Amino acid sequence: MDKKFAEIAEVAADVILEIRYYSTFNFIGDRIDGYLEPTALLTKEAAGALKAASDEFKKKGYRLKIYDAYRPQRAVDHFVRWAKDIDDQRMKAIFYPGIPKEKLFELGFIAEHSGHSRGSTVDLTLFDMAGGCDLNMGGYFDFFGDISHYEHPALSKEQRSNRALLRDVMMWAGFEPYENEWWHFTLADEPYPDSYFDFPVMRPVTES
Repeated sequence: MDKKFAEIAEVAADVILEIRYYSTFNFIGDRIDGYLEPTALLTKEAAGALKAASDEFKKKGYRLKIYDAYRPQRAVDHFVRWAKDIDDQRMKAIFYPGIPKEKLFELGFIAEHSGHSRGSTVDLTLFDMAGGCDLNMGGYFDFFGDISHYEHPALSKEQRSNRALLRDVMMWAGFEPYENEWWHFTLADEPYPDSYFDFPVMRPVTES
């Protein structure tokens, strides 16, 4: 692991990790290249800001659930190869039922570079400790469709409130939201805005 980065769980111990690209439950249906362990990494600056958000959410009765954070360029390259293979549509019914796969590039759902590879972007939701479940956000992580837009008109009052809670605290902690994906946040003052890293996602090796 690059020394500029930290393992999120070591900095913010209360987060829940559900690393979708280490699993097969993602829009491709395979483990993604570069995800060697089910952990999450961020630049040290972003990890520190995320801890502040995590602490604030815990006061309110919630925990952060992380779906993805730093994403190596090799993973993005995997996405691109998959998007060009029109015949592979195993996960279409779940993640992109209303969009032809051949339009994923044109509509901006897949691109050759991702802000995640710069190390200060995180995808997440909120887990309600009292209720024992994720908050109802009116849509789910990595769904390719308009319901993922923060201000979608079909959202209920509860869903709008839940999305606003997530956004408000994340912005308070120094992150900027992305209008098209309610779960996506980037540290406003990211330390490596022009760097796209490619080391794998794994826990740091400790020296004995």
